[in-house]
Amino acid sequence: SRVRHGFPAAVEEALCGVTGAQLELHYCLQALGEYFDQSHVALPNISKFFLHQALEERKAAEALMKYQQERGGHYCPKTIQKPNCDYAVGLMKALELAMVQWKTMLRYFEELYALSVENADPHSASTMKKQFIAPKIRKIKLMGDLLTNARRLDCSQDGRNSLGDYFMDRLQKEFRTSVEPEPSDHCSPCRPLQQCTGAAEGLKRPQRESSQHRNGIGPIYATIHCTTMLPQCNDGTGAKLKQGREGL
Repeated sequence: SRVRHGFPAAVEEALCGVTGAQLELHYCLQALGEYFDQSHVALPNISKFFLHQALEERKAAEALMKYQQERGGHYCPKTIQKPNCDYAVGLMKALELAMVQWKTMLRYFEELYALSVENADPHSASTMKKQFIAPKIRKIKLMGDLLTNARRLDCSQDGRNSLGDYFMDRLQKEFRTSVEPEPSDHCSPCRPLQQCTGAAEGLKRPQRESSQHRNGIGPIYATIHCTTMLPQCNDGTGAKLKQGREGL
């Protein structure tokens, strides 16, 4: 490739293997998310949490493929194995399985980082460290916290639904934030006034604020429109009304 520069073949081959492992992790987390959404389990927040994590892992795999193309390499597809998560029929087992999978992926990225340093590829080493190793460390810490809370609530390990599973699904912050977005402190931008429904055309003279007084009589209560402009009549009615009000 014309853009290939300082990209060792060993690092390229290792990137293909790590990308395949990343896709397998995505497949495993997606299977866990679908399991907790079944009718006999009925833990929707936990299901959406695992599905959200699966989506992030798929994006990470796509980022690896894009990085490989930018460096002038070529992605070689690997066989995606069936996820071995049939035994994860309880929340505790599922969390433990996810932690093991992320620890395995972290070890793969650390080996890829060491291989990049060994083959004098600092760009790959820096990319692996900042964009892939650091997020995996944060996720492992997250799974450790979730496992601690699950043990406190005595969550199920053999597939039998327990009250602790329900409390984890409804009250655990990490499960709820993956479903409900955080409230924003900023209001959404309003549409332009010209796009409001019922806006008048041919507006020329701006309407005065309702709190403004004329001749000390009181505020003028205008009809509520989507626009802040007051239409002017062509037959002179507006001028007559203005003269009548000034005469008061």
